Amino acid sequence: MDVLLVGGSGFIGQHLSAELDDRGHDVTALSRDPDPGELPDSVETTMGDVTAYDSIVSAFDGQDAVVNLVALSPLFEPKGGNEMHDRVHRGGTENCIQAAEEHGVDRFVQLSALGADPDGPTHYIRSKGRAEQAVVDSSLDAVVFQPSVVFGDGGEFVSFTKRLKKLFAPGLPLYPLPGGGKKTRFQPVWVGDLVGMLADSLEDDNHVGEIYEIGGPEVLTLREITEMVYEAEGKSMRIVGLPMGLAGVGLKTLGVVPGFPMGGDQYRSLNFDNTTADNDVEAFGVDTAQMMTLGAYLGVE
Repeated sequence: MDVLLVGGSGFIGQHLSAELDDRGHDVTALSRDPDPGELPDSVETTMGDVTAYDSIVSAFDGQDAVVNLVALSPLFEPKGGNEMHDRVHRGGTENCIQAAEEHGVDRFVQLSALGADPDGPTHYIRSKGRAEQAVVDSSLDAVVFQPSVVFGDGGEFVSFTKRLKKLFAPGLPLYPLPGGGKKTRFQPVWVGDLVGMLADSLEDDNHVGEIYEIGGPEVLTLREITEMVYEAEGKSMRIVGLPMGLAGVGLKTLGVVPGFPMGGDQYRSLNFDNTTADNDVEAFGVDTAQMMTLGAYLGVE
């Protein structure tokens, strides 16, 4: 099968490229600045920007399937402001849909986000919801994935906890987490588990038309995750509670400072859980007991 990975040289794209290549598929990775050195030797690369239709449309020619992996981070405010979420997620997805329909692509897999909602509380969640709706409303044989936070080699989630420390308490022997890190829960999924399911969705027609919530085998608070990260480095950290209201004021205020990577949108994202209502991994024959936990990945179990 000829498969185009849009955003194929990113974190998940690199892992999915290797998975599909191992399964014998012919993979092309499309990105704004592809680096062949980050991908298997047999994976082809092509350059394009999803926000510029003419730069990507030719890459869809002759493809049997497309996986749209392009995403801005929900953890930090994007360069260009929060409106970039809509431009990249919704607008970029609409361009990919148009190109796929023009070239008669058989399968379209959309990597959305858990909680994606056109009327959601953050720019990221709203843009992901609008992009997802565009896929559902298209004429394509589509599959949508809504994963929780994804961790693994090359990912940013683990390092995010240390980045927060530098933002809230640089140089201090304590870690003031918003709400003490107890209010926000995540269901981290290992990238190696996720890409196997993404690949399966390309190969099995039974997945067409489905929207899958995907989470890992355990639910963890931000505090628990932070403690694991520092334990993995042989360090201990005194975590103290930072009132959510105070954290919100701080992030909203600092968010207007040029170069500061977080703002009100990121504060709002800490006010709701990132967990599945029904973990759909069983649709792919996956047993949660066999999935990689964050602790096992970090070597603290």
